[in-house]
Amino acid sequence: MTTPESITAEFCELVRIDSLSGEEAAVADVLVAKLQEIGLSVERDNAGAAIGGQCGNIIARLPATDPGKPTIMLNAHMDTVKPGRGIRPIIDGDTIRSDGTTILGADDKAGLAIILAGLREIIAGNLPHGEIEAVITIAEETGLNGARFLDYSRVKSQMALVFDGGRESGTMVIGAPSAAKLDFIVRGVAAHAGVCPEKGSSAIIAVSKAISRMKLGRLDDETTANIGIISGGEARNIVPPHCRVDGEARSHSPEKLAAQVAHMRECFAQACAEVPGTSVEITEQSDYKSFRLAPDGPLVKLASEAARAVGLEPTLEIGGGGSDANVFNERGIPAIILATGGAEVHTLNEWVSIGRMLEGVKWLVEVVRRA
Repeated sequence: MTTPESITAEFCELVRIDSLSGEEAAVADVLVAKLQEIGLSVERDNAGAAIGGQCGNIIARLPATDPGKPTIMLNAHMDTVKPGRGIRPIIDGDTIRSDGTTILGADDKAGLAIILAGLREIIAGNLPHGEIEAVITIAEETGLNGARFLDYSRVKSQMALVFDGGRESGTMVIGAPSAAKLDFIVRGVAAHAGVCPEKGSSAIIAVSKAISRMKLGRLDDETTANIGIISGGEARNIVPPHCRVDGEARSHSPEKLAAQVAHMRECFAQACAEVPGTSVEITEQSDYKSFRLAPDGPLVKLASEAARAVGLEPTLEIGGGGSDANVFNERGIPAIILATGGAEVHTLNEWVSIGRMLEGVKWLVEVVRRA
């Protein structure tokens, strides 16, 4: 059923609909209509209210044709990152790319296109299956918020396929790290920078000392850390009385994550002790928890066998980022991340392979058939 032309048309239709995190109402309405047209019952939860967004998650159900088979969740997220307004997809052979002024939105509208096409194929082929729940989340890009605030009382899935992976068909992510968010607010004392700078205490100097001694980047094969945003000061001629720094740390090891967080906190404490008149306020928040599925576990084996059956070589990876799969696993729903054919996501060079999206559809259908 699914052709290069049909999946290209649907993908391009979806990416042309602006859907920045928290602003997904327009694309959600289109997705609800498509899911209902396919034959699923659809409801929405109130996750959007928890984050001040326009709408909630979509939970769509396809009744089981074989009640003896497990309930499977098909998941993708509907939001995109900036710059994501006015996306104009360019089709170039097997590749769809952005026009260079925005992202493309293959993260994660390639996942949406694969799920929609896969559902149509399952129904058209009269494929025996357990209940299927299509869970389309909001605000994944801003902290997995759709999955975090999903109404789990409405979800019965025993396993989840998260279509939010990389470019190579057959690749699945079976593990991902925990992450911690760290916000540092350094306060100093304002003074005129030309008349009486000695009366001031520079928050920016304290911040620079803290960051200069901090271990950042890839620390080992399990751990990373980053300072992503620095903002502060009032004017070029005022000793800066405040500076805010947003950072993060990630690790597959809870012990290493705790050690890195403690290190980053200590760097700021020491720096403020060295710059008289400055102090720091630190806010720490767990962003998401790590997961690691066994390579010979039931879900990984199922997905691997299905990949081989449709001519793909299954490749198992341990990821470095977070996705809805982190939250589902934490909630007790085994979840793996499957490749969608996209590449260079979150950049102006983002692209997706049409052929690999088609392979993703075949993979999805085969997993459901074998479950």
